[in-house]
Amino acid sequence: MKQVTPSGEFIYTYAYHQDEKDLCQLEMRAFFGKDTEEKVVKSKHGIAPGRSPFIKERIEVLFEGEELPHILKQAAEIDMNDSTFKVIFPKINGLATSDKVEYAEKREIERQIGFVITGKADVHNPDVTFGLIPFEGRWYFGFYELSESIWFKHQKKPREYSTALSTRVARALANIAVPNPVGVKAIDPCCGIGTVLVEALSMGIDIVGRDINPLVVDGSRENIAHFGLSGAVDLGAIADIDQQYDVAIIDMPYNLYTHATSLEQQDILKHALPFTEKLLVVTIDPIDHMIEGAGFTITDRCIAKKSLFLREILVCERTDKFFQFAGELQQA
Repeated sequence: MKQVTPSGEFIYTYAYHQDEKDLCQLEMRAFFGKDTEEKVVKSKHGIAPGRSPFIKERIEVLFEGEELPHILKQAAEIDMNDSTFKVIFPKINGLATSDKVEYAEKREIERQIGFVITGKADVHNPDVTFGLIPFEGRWYFGFYELSESIWFKHQKKPREYSTALSTRVARALANIAVPNPVGVKAIDPCCGIGTVLVEALSMGIDIVGRDINPLVVDGSRENIAHFGLSGAVDLGAIADIDQQYDVAIIDMPYNLYTHATSLEQQDILKHALPFTEKLLVVTIDPIDHMIEGAGFTITDRCIAKKSLFLREILVCERTDKFFQFAGELQQA
């Protein structure tokens, strides 16, 4: 294929249930620094589509234009050489009315673009798949990638219990906590059976687990090994952690084995302060006052729903770090 240089921009399409919208938008803000009511995001941040349980497709933009003829003109310069190709116009439910294109017209546009590209088309097993999408009054064309629902494969675990986080929620939590894994060390100090650990480890996040209950520690280790992953899970209290981590994910204990009291919840939060600057908390109880009392400031939040069971997800920064960052923003 003749060398075509990507523009550095990406278009992501999303698919989620209405109950998941709040959580999905929190993940968007973690990845891209913004969210949207539409199910399409344009960003310079390159996120592997399989990382998110909500991203459906990604187009790595090669070129753009105000009108379709501008796309056709640029596509005509592509020479596939010995590589086969396919052009896809994705079905997107969240586009603005002005950007919507009917089914028959989409197929005709795919045909037009395929006709001007030099090379052999293969609709069944192409070497390269291209995608085309209208967004905010412009057309974008580039390399197309369909998301793989890796989280779905993790639903059936050797060890599980009914109140554990779903794999979709757990995967989103890991992304919100660690949107960019490079150089980031994470810990789940109340890891339970390891639902968050499995999702995080499967995405290459450097994370360790810990729990005070030997039964769930054994279960967590078994679940991790079952999926061919490798990650440490230690038996011990959060108060005994003596290493530093960039972020901690705490799903407040609420399961078959233990339900933390208010005092225990406060202790968990206070013990997290010495070893992490960023904290992601999952709770079924209102604990804003506990977060603040432990020395953290809530910077973002959402509600995650599982049938009638509601959990609140709180993104927190250590208070001294938060105010330091706020001061730096003011000076800038």
